Amino acid sequence: MKQTTICALSTAPGMGAIALIRISGPEAIAIATIITGKNFESFASHSAHFARIKRADKSIIDEVVVTVFHEGKSFTGEATIEIACHGSTFIQQEILRLLLENGCSMAAPGEFTMRAFLNGLLDLSQAEAVGDLIASETARSHEVAMNQMRGGFSNELKVLREKLINFASLVELELDFAEEDVEFADRTQLKALIEEVLAYIQRLIRSFELGNVLKNGVPVAIVGAPNTGKSTLLNQLLGEDRAIVSNVAGTTRDVIEETLNIDGILFRLIDTAGIRSDAEAIEAMGIERSHEKIKQAKIVLLLSDFSNAASATEGHSSMSPTEAGAWAEELRATYPEKHFLILGNKVDMRAASNEFEWEFATPFLPISAKSGIGIADVTAWLVAQITQDFNSGQETIVTNLRHLEALQRTETALLAAKNGVTTNITGDFIAMDIRQAMYDLGTITGDISTEDLLGNIFSKFCIGK
Repeated sequence: MKQTTICALSTAPGMGAIALIRISGPEAIAIATIITGKNFESFASHSAHFARIKRADKSIIDEVVVTVFHEGKSFTGEATIEIACHGSTFIQQEILRLLLENGCSMAAPGEFTMRAFLNGLLDLSQAEAVGDLIASETARSHEVAMNQMRGGFSNELKVLREKLINFASLVELELDFAEEDVEFADRTQLKALIEEVLAYIQRLIRSFELGNVLKNGVPVAIVGAPNTGKSTLLNQLLGEDRAIVSNVAGTTRDVIEETLNIDGILFRLIDTAGIRSDAEAIEAMGIERSHEKIKQAKIVLLLSDFSNAASATEGHSSMSPTEAGAWAEELRATYPEKHFLILGNKVDMRAASNEFEWEFATPFLPISAKSGIGIADVTAWLVAQITQDFNSGQETIVTNLRHLEALQRTETALLAAKNGVTTNITGDFIAMDIRQAMYDLGTITGDISTEDLLGNIFSKFCIGK
């Protein structure tokens, strides 16, 4: 089927100083020649030229800069033209209308990147990384997406897949000579290989937790009794007065959410309503939402009163470190996958002579949300809970749910193959499991793909990319 020539606005919609319109396909250069009167076939690839875009009646739409990319030397692998015009929405629409009149079709979401994949310029994981790179909001998410787009993930999977292919071929060869009772694939080496690949696959699966939060941000719930200093802590972390601070218990009646970038990791801070049992109806609704946010959070900061004073506001005593510690132990048992930290606030009001011993497994830090004491320790702890054993700058981090599911299927197949080798089942069953593992790995890079899969992936891209 003959490939069509597509066009789209590749800069953000709306008015700006400059807009970029991209054309890709077999007729891209010919169409550019028609609307400008310049023969771009005669110009070198990657060269930029001044031109005037004219309607059929020779009236000028705009003066532009046209960059030409010959076939095989562009992002898509096709002949490509990029038009840098003035950012007027009228000019953009007029140029696009003129391109459609001269044989172009409007590009579907992600169609330029899909053509790059179909033309062998990118594998599927690299193509998906293009979308992640565009959406990256922090240094860490940008770092992970750039590594994947440059083929770091793909190259590692290629090596693993080739190892499996080599051994699978030997197992298959044994099946061809089954009557001679020969063994081409050493079972000890095969088991060692499966364990090696399996260990790496399992590390990639574990990395998804980090990859997911690097991509989408880490939800952090700030909880505690009223008047403990939750809103003051939020303001201190943000470096601005975002939440209303008052000595009146129950001032925060709803959930306040803000984002904080620490060392390239995006934390989504959630200031919740103070939790108490005797709240009035409106406040009680906020408290219920606070409980929901605890369930949704990856990290929970529990604030307590560390002033060593019988702090009371409107007859309500703030939660002490001991009370917070006991509560945290209950929450840890209920949500073992979450990270909890007790913050003993108002340390600047505590008598220096007063000794304190922490008796709970949940970590504890003394702080002053008002003066900033201990805040640096809090931010360092937050980062440590996310990075843990992974280095996003040097290791492959999985960020895509589709990749995770494929890796989990690969793990299942490899475990079955390992069990088969251990129990000495026949080679045809082992070969079947290894083939399944190879297939699942291949779906990540696009060595195995379907039209439905491609349509689903690229439909999530923006138009023009």
